Amino acid sequence: MVIEEVYKYLSGKKNRLSYAIPKKWVAPWFSGRKKEYENMIIVDPYEYYSTILEKILKGAREYVDYSESYAKIHGIENPNWIRTAHVYAMFIRTTLSYNHKGFGRFEEVDIFGYRESGTFLKAIGFLPYLKMLGVDAIYLLPVSKYSDLFKKGEIGSPYAVKDPLKIDDRYHDPILEDFSVEEEFKAFVEAAHIMGFRVLLDFIPRTTARDSDLILEHPDWFYWIDIEELSDFTPPRVPGLGFKVPSEEDLEYIYSLEDVRKHLKKFRKNPKEMNPQKWENFVKNVNKSNFLSELVKEFGVITAPGFSDWINDPQPTWDDVTFLRLFLDHPKASKKFVDEDLPPYVLFDVIKASLFPGERENESLWRYISSIIPYYQKEFGIDGVRLDMGHALPGKLEKMIMNKAREIDPAFVFIAEELDISRAKHSKEAGYDTIIGNSWWMMPRIPGKAYEFYQVIAPEMELPYLASSETPDTPRIKAREYGDKLKKLIPFLMAFAPNGVLFTNSGQEIGEVQPLNLGLDNTDEGKTVLPPSDEFYAKLGFFDHYAFHWNEIDEEVFSFLRTLSMVRGMYIDLITEGEYRPVWLDWQDGKTANASYWGNGRAVIIVANLDTHPRSVKIHLQNTKGGEIKIERMRVWREKGWEKMENSNEWVKIFMEDFGFALVEILFKEV
Repeated sequence: MVIEEVYKYLSGKKNRLSYAIPKKWVAPWFSGRKKEYENMIIVDPYEYYSTILEKILKGAREYVDYSESYAKIHGIENPNWIRTAHVYAMFIRTTLSYNHKGFGRFEEVDIFGYRESGTFLKAIGFLPYLKMLGVDAIYLLPVSKYSDLFKKGEIGSPYAVKDPLKIDDRYHDPILEDFSVEEEFKAFVEAAHIMGFRVLLDFIPRTTARDSDLILEHPDWFYWIDIEELSDFTPPRVPGLGFKVPSEEDLEYIYSLEDVRKHLKKFRKNPKEMNPQKWENFVKNVNKSNFLSELVKEFGVITAPGFSDWINDPQPTWDDVTFLRLFLDHPKASKKFVDEDLPPYVLFDVIKASLFPGERENESLWRYISSIIPYYQKEFGIDGVRLDMGHALPGKLEKMIMNKAREIDPAFVFIAEELDISRAKHSKEAGYDTIIGNSWWMMPRIPGKAYEFYQVIAPEMELPYLASSETPDTPRIKAREYGDKLKKLIPFLMAFAPNGVLFTNSGQEIGEVQPLNLGLDNTDEGKTVLPPSDEFYAKLGFFDHYAFHWNEIDEEVFSFLRTLSMVRGMYIDLITEGEYRPVWLDWQDGKTANASYWGNGRAVIIVANLDTHPRSVKIHLQNTKGGEIKIERMRVWREKGWEKMENSNEWVKIFMEDFGFALVEILFKEV
């Protein structure tokens, strides 16, 4: 295993105590040399990481290949494992950024040669921390080679993928000077599998960086515009239709608009088709690592920026990415509105290929796209993916991607980037195992939307959803209105939500307030929640160097979320396999969220106060169960721990402070 080679390398080296790390990262069993300060320790990095790797390797079984998927290692053939998972979303570049000098300001690589931005070696060292949190599935934002062209901040976005089959070199740790970044990623996955974690990746099949490495070999896979049109390139406005995904009935009107006709005239043939001989010479002689500016000079065209498939979307163009050309002809439903010889173009219908496919599949591109996940399965043993914009792919390509992955691993999980909960059934039929959903939007909207989601929507979901208080694209829960209360209340409800897959966004557990991105439910003001004196004021982790505030963590929320994960684990069988029933209360005004799960003489009842005022509620046990029962034991768990309760076969009275909550455990016999 690569992890053994990494261990041998590290254990054979020594350094002075010069490497600062947050005290929170340090496993309690670490006994190496260290200097302790209030919130950080100084260690020898070689000794520190070799000690962690030694501990991890002691948990490895002989003759087991941990570079295989977790399911293959353990003989699992069903993706239903996602239903019981506690998923931790981690953007390695940001989550594991830290000022390892211990003084001054953050640097990508500091004066001692330490990489202060996140690396796979640091991710291995982070695994004991995640184990302590009760996490068992790690979802990584993209780790593929990304572009720095058209960047929106100091550095490129991980979603501007330049080469999906290469790992970005910036995840390499200089401490491991003799290893490649691919070997370091493999060592991370092996370590995760040894410790009982599954590893999921973000997979982006529909877009790529504007200067994608694929361009030189396949310029026909892209959409091109005249360089003179770039400065004011934007999706055309469509008066009268509002903000929506277009329907087939809308197409005639859309294509009749003058703004749309002007938009279509901006597109050009690909440069190879424009002049095959000139293109051949260009590819032969150009600097392949930085070619786009030369391409523009030679051919006068550039890849078209991406934009939303919703008509009249207020968000600007996605200047760092471009769409891949999935069909060799125009959408079938739109052909009658355009000239046949019009160069390939991007419009709302073209982007939404799931609704408006062409007739000539770009077969070579489809084969390439559907081969990417199998590459990561075979090379690294990943366990699942979130399929970015999968809802916009042609159904045949979507199925092709899934089938190829599941031929290798039947337990491989697919998470749909589907925020519309009404489409859960569609996602299930398409082959997904869970959707993102919109709990992150509804639950912080106390009390109305939160109550609606918990009592009406969640119990009826036909596919599990990520039960999240926040995501990498949304505001932080602690930064919401009533954030100091919601930072515990919403995670509590999500931990026991009907049909939910518990999801923790990295930084949530330490009380971060700055979002990583403004993509969902946010405005430009959302990036200024930190005080102006903060080193990372107005920085967004997706586009800038950003380090979490590991020296100033919210111990209260950390301790709570750690305990909450353990309590959830005690009842995970009931939550996923038991009988769900709404709780029968003596009165209800839409401000007491509730759920209960029953099975095999054991039950758990969840109640939470969505009001700004304290309240008492009485739970009718017989009506909640739907039959007569005899109570043998009851106890209640609140934020501060367990309390005994007097047995009652009829009613249980619960008092809750504003935004308070309680979990009641019951042992019973049916009468």
